[in-house]
Amino acid sequence: MNPTDASAEGVEDVPAGVRERHAALAEVVRGHQFRYYVLDAPTISDGEFDALLRELEALEQAHPGLATPDSPTQRVGGTFSTEFTAVDHLERMLSLDNAFSRDELHAWFERVHKEVGDGAHFLCELKIDGLAINLLYEHGTLVRALTRGDGRTGEDVTLNVRTLRDVPETLTGTAEHPVPALVEVRGEVFFAVEDFLELNARLVEAGRPPFANPRNTAAGSLRQKDPKVTASRRLRLICHGLGKREGFELTRQSDAYEALRAWGLPVSSHTRVLTTFDEVNAHVEYWGAHRHDAEHEIDGVVVKVDEVAWQRRLGSTSRAPRWAIAFKYPPEEATTTLLDIKVQVGRTGRVTPFAVMEPVKVAGSTVARATLHNASEVKRKGVLIGDRIVIRKAGDVIPEVLGPVVDARPADAREFEMPTTCPECGHGLRPMKEGDVDIRCPNAAGCPGQLRERLAYLASRSALDIEVLGYEAAAALVESDAYGDEGDLFSLGEEELLGVDLFRTIGGELTANALKLLDNLEAVKQRPLWRVLVALSIRHVGPTAARALAREFGSIDRVVSASEEELAAAEGVGPTIAAAVREWVETPWRQAVVEKWRAAGVRMAEERDTSTPRNLEGLSIVVTGSLEGFSRDEAKEAILVRGGKAAGAVSKKTAFVVVGESPGSKAEKAEQLKVPVLDEAGFRVLLERGPEAAREVATVTEDPTPDPTAADATAAPAVAADPTTEPATAEV
Repeated sequence: MNPTDASAEGVEDVPAGVRERHAALAEVVRGHQFRYYVLDAPTISDGEFDALLRELEALEQAHPGLATPDSPTQRVGGTFSTEFTAVDHLERMLSLDNAFSRDELHAWFERVHKEVGDGAHFLCELKIDGLAINLLYEHGTLVRALTRGDGRTGEDVTLNVRTLRDVPETLTGTAEHPVPALVEVRGEVFFAVEDFLELNARLVEAGRPPFANPRNTAAGSLRQKDPKVTASRRLRLICHGLGKREGFELTRQSDAYEALRAWGLPVSSHTRVLTTFDEVNAHVEYWGAHRHDAEHEIDGVVVKVDEVAWQRRLGSTSRAPRWAIAFKYPPEEATTTLLDIKVQVGRTGRVTPFAVMEPVKVAGSTVARATLHNASEVKRKGVLIGDRIVIRKAGDVIPEVLGPVVDARPADAREFEMPTTCPECGHGLRPMKEGDVDIRCPNAAGCPGQLRERLAYLASRSALDIEVLGYEAAAALVESDAYGDEGDLFSLGEEELLGVDLFRTIGGELTANALKLLDNLEAVKQRPLWRVLVALSIRHVGPTAARALAREFGSIDRVVSASEEELAAAEGVGPTIAAAVREWVETPWRQAVVEKWRAAGVRMAEERDTSTPRNLEGLSIVVTGSLEGFSRDEAKEAILVRGGKAAGAVSKKTAFVVVGESPGSKAEKAEQLKVPVLDEAGFRVLLERGPEAAREVATVTEDPTPDPTAADATAAPAVAADPTTEPATAEV
């Protein structure tokens, strides 16, 4: 896909004054919705409510970035549950003001310092993307659990909350933190990402549609009529604050976390107390880059003034405390309108539907297209053309459609119909083999869509890495008379490029990029064999399989002459890749491409460096953690050129495990299996002097010798590590 991003406004682009008015108005509208649908006790007339809602809609129409999925304008009447009792919170659950930039966060800091001076400390905690909950304990016993509701009144979900393993029925006190007579504990109910993925896997296995995201699934799981349903889902809780309390006073907010932990309630291990703006900003930036390293989804960092006396001095507005702010990261989910569903043809002929949407800002960039995978996926997700849809974009991942906002479905929404002919060349589409979910265009040799995608792919960093030959250039070449298929690539000269508008100036000369392309085409002829194999677009042969083929066979000719059995027997290849390679060999036009490249001087055989000894022949070596003198690819290459296998998993067949900084579970597995472990210096010994020398410097875990004193009951117990202590460098 080559999405063309259009301009769109994100919430961070909306003027601060407008955001504040929208937030305040949304809170008022939400409160009236709650009173009408849950309490059956409206306090304003229908006309007054309609006027408020129209004002909110007008703000969102003028600033589309404000129209988030949780806006009251996205809520259809009656969507509040009326099956749970409405109960007032003893102390109101306030919202938080938001900051979307460093400047906005700094402005909040300046306001705080102006009011309380320079001695304040700041409690920073991850903003969990879950469901807010309020637990009421009286004399240490859980008596009630409420959702946030409108902040003043919530819904009673006590029976369901009692099924959560993280919620104790009775608090346990200590001498330092005795159990108070009454305390409201505020927290967030959520799905750990791992648990959410496991739940979805079970649903798919049972033939049921998976859930869209952890946050909505957590909310839906907690608000079930039958507590057994809630109990069957592994919901978790993290506590982050207190409401009304009797018999318990605080001087610092962070003291509350110590008390909560002492009482047996779960708190986050990622919370930090910091002093300066630079420290807080660095913490915010760290988690912005590592937001997927937390066990749960996060959408920001909450910063609170730690001193309770200064919290009181700063006070609150009608909706939010002045002593706290939420720094919000660009949302990874957004709501937009599905304008159309079209299809595109990939380099292997696979025909994939994609969503054409109103441009929307998500994860910091504007997107107008999102993947839908295949026709079955469109049907499973239940999206209709014209729907309001929820999309997700995490980091550099291609945006995907999660599902429709069914309550907002227009009357004229229509189903998508998969085409039966290729939109690029007109050939009939079909599954390539029985049972295939995907349908493909069989015209691999002449389909313009496949030619374009293959050319863009062979020029990518994964293959030949040809600078200036991007998607736009690939499309221009395929549409020109200068290019028939990949076989013509290295025959391109000045005359051919002058016939392509993109590479010709107004004056009729070659552009700078055209000249650079010609130089690059000459240089890439000497790329390693594995890159050439990737560039040939053999099905299932990506960089890993290509390396395996190049290492095992050493030349294109040997790959072509190898039988399917020989190919499958090669380490890292296997039967699926072997069958695909033989299919490629037996396709005449594909072999014609090879011959044209050979004639143009493209490397057809691996250059063996005879100066590097192949002293690791047949050895399986695993590298884990960061090495100072090697990147991950350099360490892998150093193993491969010496005949070794750079394995990804530790087993009894592993010869050595090389352990760098911050190793993962592979280091532990090596200890369990008693595999020799090398540090970076030992790795250099292995490379330079071979396995015998490396074994002399390797560490191998030995079975512990029984200690007759170990069973001495009078021995002092080991001191448990403080779970709150977390070195800054390991904060993940």
